[in-house]
Amino acid sequence: MPEKHATLSASSAARWLNCPPSIRLGEQFEDTESEAASEGTAAHALAEHKLMKALRRRSKRPTSAFDNDEMEDMTDSYTQFVLEKVNEARKLCANPLILIETTVDFGKYVPNGFGTADCLIAADETLRVIDLKYGTGVVVSADHNAQLMCYALGALETFGNLYDITNVEMSIFQPRRENIETCTMSVAELLNWAENTLKPKAELAFKGEGNFNVGDWCQFCKAAVKCRARAEANLRLAQAEFALPPVLTDDEIADVLERIPNMVKWGNDIMAYATEAAVNHGKKWRGFKVVAGRSVRKYADENKVAEAAKAAGYDDIFEKKLITLTAMEKLMGKKKFNEVMAGLIVKPQGKLTLVPVSDKRPEITVNNANDEFKSEVI
Repeated sequence: MPEKHATLSASSAARWLNCPPSIRLGEQFEDTESEAASEGTAAHALAEHKLMKALRRRSKRPTSAFDNDEMEDMTDSYTQFVLEKVNEARKLCANPLILIETTVDFGKYVPNGFGTADCLIAADETLRVIDLKYGTGVVVSADHNAQLMCYALGALETFGNLYDITNVEMSIFQPRRENIETCTMSVAELLNWAENTLKPKAELAFKGEGNFNVGDWCQFCKAAVKCRARAEANLRLAQAEFALPPVLTDDEIADVLERIPNMVKWGNDIMAYATEAAVNHGKKWRGFKVVAGRSVRKYADENKVAEAAKAAGYDDIFEKKLITLTAMEKLMGKKKFNEVMAGLIVKPQGKLTLVPVSDKRPEITVNNANDEFKSEVI
């Protein structure tokens, strides 16, 4: 029986390619799933169902504690994006192969390497690999994305002989960050990367060899919180930055701004690890103690509360509010909604924030930002 999780998974490829020994180091730590990861799993299940139904395949709608209007909208958008890619493929190929949540094996280049691709569309000329990213924490780039390249290698190994494929098109669909990006590369370029970069790094990673290397890929590493290489890198940075003169230059401030996210993330990781050890395992940390946080009152049983209030002569105990925009649109249908709500929907100005230039949102000129971003009446 194959392993449930690959040692060198496609989803962690960016990490073990940049820091080969991190995978074996991480095996010393317990596997845990964050709420964000659970939410992502729920979104993928719903997206899979919607795609299966759109392709006229049997599927039972999943339910989860994360079901909400936003997830409905985001998975609808993803489904539409995939269908557009399917139509593109059908223009050049009468019978493209459309695979949803499919396991692909790229063990030819990575020891025991396999993973689950969200969507693969194999057709003459182009293999399309599409990945849904539901998270909001990190903007994921499609440009030479190692995870999608691994999926493409596995797909080519399994289905490449069915079609005359010369190019691979890789798309990241990250709707909650308004990030939709596609990168295209030739099959020849992909195979060259697989032989000369992927394969040797994977062999090092599988053996737990190579050098530790600190970078953005540390974020999802199980060993990150106790990794000495990461700690030393951040402490060196802190020592350098806090030894600055009283007045910082603009260049120095810009340099610090670039480094703050990694330092904050590292600090938060340390705090989360220490808190979990103290609260769940009784670990004592010098200078710290466990206390009860602020508590908010709540009804023990809402039905019994309502009965008691009514029995005491109080009737005005319920609130009424409009259903959400998404629910209203579904109730009326898009055409009727647009007719009835014409001029009644506004899109307020978004809060201005400072982000790196790599962020894909358009830059706003602050001097006239208020003029540019007044509430738009729809």
